[in-house]
Amino acid sequence: MTTPTTPRGLTIDELRARLDSASPPRLLDVRSPAEFEGAHIPGSYNVPLNTLREHRAELTKHLDTDVVLVCRSGQRAGQAERALAEAGLPGLAVLSGGMTAWEKSGAPTNYGQERWDMERQVRLVAGSLVLVGAVGSFFVPGLQALSAFVGGGLAFAAISNTCAMGVMLSKMPWNRTPSFDPRKAVAQLADGR
Repeated sequence: MTTPTTPRGLTIDELRARLDSASPPRLLDVRSPAEFEGAHIPGSYNVPLNTLREHRAELTKHLDTDVVLVCRSGQRAGQAERALAEAGLPGLAVLSGGMTAWEKSGAPTNYGQERWDMERQVRLVAGSLVLVGAVGSFFVPGLQALSAFVGGGLAFAAISNTCAMGVMLSKMPWNRTPSFDPRKAVAQLADGR
């Protein structure tokens, strides 16, 4: 079994210079369609992490190593890099700091309908469940187990660098855009170069 490597980080200045070059890299934004719709780097393709994982063998046929992976902070992009490396496309770059850093730097960004990012949604749901478990246990004996379950899930998410709650929330109607189609996303990449 191989141990996961740290993805190659690319700073905002490095990415901007490469985007202004004669042969710019392709940008894969692995956030949810709703997050992508809210704000994204001009020219980037939206291939959400769960779609990327499901279609990684097909995606690698349409990608080369000149790809930069983007998400909100760099965590999901790192997971996408590992998934594509396992499918035979190692060494892709990840935008250091993700869209959060990109926007803070004042770099060009396309804005659309603003929505809550996935991390904020996870914090709301997890915090609400813990609160319900803690306060509700005064009225319903044993309800504090809900708080313990959520706390255990958050600890596991941190240790494994995965987030089951985030995956579940990404499938909710408010996180989907009517126009997103995984087959269309793969086809756009195939036609992209």
